[in-house]
Amino acid sequence: MRDIGFSTGALALGDFRSALHMLKGYECAAVELSALREDELPGLMDALVELEIHQFKYVSVHAPSKLRTMREATVAELLHPCIDRGWPVIVHPDAIGDYGCWSDFGKLLCIENMDKRNKAGRRVDEIEPYFAALPDASFCLDLGHARQVDATFGVARELLRRFGDRLVQVHLSEVNAQSRHSRLSMATVWAVQEIAHAIPHVPVIIESMMGAERIAAELKLASACFAIPDRITAVG
Repeated sequence: MRDIGFSTGALALGDFRSALHMLKGYECAAVELSALREDELPGLMDALVELEIHQFKYVSVHAPSKLRTMREATVAELLHPCIDRGWPVIVHPDAIGDYGCWSDFGKLLCIENMDKRNKAGRRVDEIEPYFAALPDASFCLDLGHARQVDATFGVARELLRRFGDRLVQVHLSEVNAQSRHSRLSMATVWAVQEIAHAIPHVPVIIESMMGAERIAAELKLASACFAIPDRITAVG
């Protein structure tokens, strides 16, 4: 059984405390603390010592996706408490400009593949330069991004072949034409089942944007993605 959980940003955008409260009582073994917007990061880092995260076997932090007012070195410095805790820090490749800022993170720096809007980080050849510059960095496979770039999951297979040994986390959701993370459908479940055997046994973070009333159903669908196909039934 894989460790499956949610991104706090998917459940309560910009409000990690509310998202963690929503997850109480559910069998979630993993969580990603989201600071996708740079103004969310200082508050999240200040709150780490008081967060109730004991239920989670796996914790990661998503760094800001765009830097408009904050310096990259400042972001990296703010994220340093993750190193002491052994938490992976998920970073978009196009948010990396100064490789030296991230050298202290080693394998805890986790580079994510991107959706079709980005010119960097969608395919193997676009991600390889980042790993060449940061040879200890790990990999986060976003299945929704990969399927948006290539509906056959060919890109996902290529990413797994090349970077599977670096994989520490999977992002799971549907990604629509507007590049929004939406709820899982059975079509996505069946598509993921086709490549699930090639995905190492790492934690799965659901990024589907939704309310608390969908948590149980989305967890069931996420589990179904990695289950034996002939045992799967539709989930409402």
